[in-house]
Amino acid sequence: MRRFGRAITTGMLLMQLLWAASLTAQQRTLELDPAKTQIHYSLGATAHTVHGLFQMRSGVISFDPETGAASGAIIIDAASGNSGTDGRDKKMDKEVLQTEQYHDIAFYPKKVIGSVPTQGASQVQVQGVFRLHGSDHDLTMVLPVQINGKEVSATTQFAIPYVAWGLKDPSTFILRVAKEVKLEIDTRGTLK
Repeated sequence: MRRFGRAITTGMLLMQLLWAASLTAQQRTLELDPAKTQIHYSLGATAHTVHGLFQMRSGVISFDPETGAASGAIIIDAASGNSGTDGRDKKMDKEVLQTEQYHDIAFYPKKVIGSVPTQGASQVQVQGVFRLHGSDHDLTMVLPVQINGKEVSATTQFAIPYVAWGLKDPSTFILRVAKEVKLEIDTRGTLK
């Protein structure tokens, strides 16, 4: 009878280990393609709005569909900001973003809220930490996501209150600029 009880206990432990392993196996990883990612920015200014682009260096988000726990990083080259005007871009690099000291702008995902289907469209929220100019700030992004096979496309828009977050206000006596910059990200990647 004791042997039978041990066999059942051993069997139950084995089933629990297999179940735990299957949960781990459900971890999903999204690898973003920097060549297929556009990071647009716009900044309101006196008499016009400045538009430009940043380049993503790399992007990987791993998440557990059951718990929503996420990890990874989306890294943007801070010195890649290009508005089409060299003087303005050099001032942004040197005085505002201080890219010699702060090379990257990064987002570190912590949680995915919402269901990510194996196919089709959905909308999720990704909570995480946005690192700008060496300081971390909580940020939640809303992302409409489209999955076709292993290919994923997603877009998001959000505003960064860069002056409130400690960066220099580039306004002058004559030229006034907004205290937040709007980002729009359009990305493509592969779900594994």
